[in-house]
Amino acid sequence: MMFPLLMALTTLAGYILASAWFLRHPWVLHRRKKLVFQARHISHRGGAGERIENTMEAFQHAAECGTDMLELDCCLTRDGEVVVSHDTTLERQAGLEVRIRDVDYKDLPPYKEQLEVTFYSGCFSTGTDRRIPRLEEVFQNFPTLPINVEIKENDLMLIRKVSDLVKRYKREQITVWATEKDEIMRQCHRENRSMPRAFTMHRMIYLLLAYCSGILPFLPLGEACLECPMPSIVGRYYIPRTGPLSFPLLPQILDWLLTRRTFIKHLVDRGIQVYFWTLNEEADYRRAFLIGATGVMTDFPSKLRRFLDQNPDLGPHQESSG
Repeated sequence: MMFPLLMALTTLAGYILASAWFLRHPWVLHRRKKLVFQARHISHRGGAGERIENTMEAFQHAAECGTDMLELDCCLTRDGEVVVSHDTTLERQAGLEVRIRDVDYKDLPPYKEQLEVTFYSGCFSTGTDRRIPRLEEVFQNFPTLPINVEIKENDLMLIRKVSDLVKRYKREQITVWATEKDEIMRQCHRENRSMPRAFTMHRMIYLLLAYCSGILPFLPLGEACLECPMPSIVGRYYIPRTGPLSFPLLPQILDWLLTRRTFIKHLVDRGIQVYFWTLNEEADYRRAFLIGATGVMTDFPSKLRRFLDQNPDLGPHQESSG
């Protein structure tokens, strides 16, 4: 009776020790991913707190602030144009209860004169540019700037058109597939395997479970970017009405898990870039970089630029040995 128990305990101890060792030395089992860009400064919707979100003016302003990456969202119009819009409908952005896919591009209305910043409740942005742009315009105007393209709908035509534009402008290595849903990401990856991809929400939960169980060091990971929410901002600047983060205590639990330094460092050592979103205060910028994040996604590109200029040593800068 004692021998099987002793064997079980020995095996468990060996597993725990091996997991802890490989967690800190991942290059022994996995080849380090090597993206051609390093994104520390990421402009959410082009910088939705300083210009109208997802407009050419916002993207230009972010570029002038020295952003390392633009984050944007895409939808398809009725006549097949890929446009940059966070929402699939025009209600919040333009005050019309109509889906973008039911309107031709030339008939799209302008954005409202002011839009509330989603992750900074009570703050409104404005600008001189209120036009919804085409994705092709963004690629044409910022040919070398990395862009995180989020796909909102499981629409194969939309995915193919985005992929075709990426190929046409030779941006496969600097354009990241992003989406919340697994089935959409599978379609994206099938359509263009040359583009790096981000973890979906389900895959992020899978990562956390793997980390907690000790399996993570042994798992192969195809994704190149982890875009994490910072749950600590929930209730302060972002008030979710629906979705997982609206459940009591869940934001605190997720915050504790997602901000483990050993978890983040393991991913970074494997060449996976870790971004926290959407952070708009210096205290949150500092916290993200101190726990090892490689980048921060913000609505205020000029504020983040000032912070990075004043704190050049924050965040991981050195390649791991091996």
